[in-house]
Amino acid sequence: MGSVSLKIGDGTVRFKRATLCSSAVNLLMLFSIITTNLFALYAFTSSPKHHSFHLSHQKNISLISEQVSLILREIDSSQKKLTQMEKDLLGFESIDLLNPNIPAELKNFLQHHQLPLGKDSRTGITEMVASVGHSCEKSLDLLAQFMKYKVNGPCPDDWSLGQRLILQGCEPLPRRRCFAKSIPKVGLLPYPNSLWKNVSDKIYSWSGIGCKNLTCLNSKKLNRDCAGCFDLVNGYEKERFVKGRGKNDFFIEDVLALGSGGTRIGFDIGGGSGTFAARMAEKNVTIVTSILNVDAPFSEFIAARGLFPMYLSLDHRFPFYDNGFDLVHAANGLDIGGRLEKLEFLMFDIDRILRAGGLFWLDNFLCTSDEKKKVLTRLIEQFGYKKLKWVVGEKINVGGNSEVYLSTVLQKPVRV
Repeated sequence: MGSVSLKIGDGTVRFKRATLCSSAVNLLMLFSIITTNLFALYAFTSSPKHHSFHLSHQKNISLISEQVSLILREIDSSQKKLTQMEKDLLGFESIDLLNPNIPAELKNFLQHHQLPLGKDSRTGITEMVASVGHSCEKSLDLLAQFMKYKVNGPCPDDWSLGQRLILQGCEPLPRRRCFAKSIPKVGLLPYPNSLWKNVSDKIYSWSGIGCKNLTCLNSKKLNRDCAGCFDLVNGYEKERFVKGRGKNDFFIEDVLALGSGGTRIGFDIGGGSGTFAARMAEKNVTIVTSILNVDAPFSEFIAARGLFPMYLSLDHRFPFYDNGFDLVHAANGLDIGGRLEKLEFLMFDIDRILRAGGLFWLDNFLCTSDEKKKVLTRLIEQFGYKKLKWVVGEKINVGGNSEVYLSTVLQKPVRV
């Protein structure tokens, strides 16, 4: 090896031989590089322990990755199941809108509609979803029949079909874009004369009803609380709540006195022809009456008296805000049958809409057995109401047998 020497004086370039010391240093550096490479090669190829550790580490990472992937798949599956459950609970989501047998109007009603201005900043919703009963899918044939009509034309005369859907759990019904049958309401009387005078049979819709006039209805016992209840002049309706037939019959004056003069608005469950609401109206108390037209035009009759009917079943959550009513009145309409839990749901909804200090009047409720009376008593006591009046009495029915009735006025407590 040699070195380069630059001699500036004469501009020539000469090469000098490498010294012994510089050659030794170069050999040492070369030996060091070779030795280092050999050690590295040995470490990565000839060490079984290091190699085993490396493979084990890779295996653990692979197992962890598989577990994470499995957990993510389970989460994704659970989210899909939850979404499907929510759709099933909504009911209409389970209706196949691609089914060719689904009427176009039903598809239009059930389609989601995007909000015109995008996401609402307060509620967070981005689309409007139509409200329809969760059980409508189970009555799809009837629902399809209900939604077949000419848009902007007259609605079919099918109110009884709609009520049949309601009674099968399809509540609320979908809205329709057609004009309902209009019946001339000729001869309606001004309030308060309308409370106790019958008007012409021609103002009511009799389609889907066996009787075609009020005389026919008054000759029948439509239910336990309505026997001749459409006769406002000569029947027992004129005496109800002001005259009693037994100790179970409470007078409105007495019940209102228990409310300390604070009764202004009330709710009557299954109120028949509206006589309770009429008597309360005479005391300047506004009553909303829930009723269906089972075997009679109850809703139209109540409206003709100048009172407020509400067309819904007892399976429907009451469309009122909490703690709104001063009084809730119920008779045998409270007996919805089925399991105890069903009655509990109804009682809790009554409790929800009744204000603290308000009155719950259970009027002549038939206890078909001693066990039923005990069950009802335990349920009432569960709410902690104050018993202002509590009467258990017997009445002789048409067959000559004794029946036990419960009448009570309860006051809702203040709950913190």
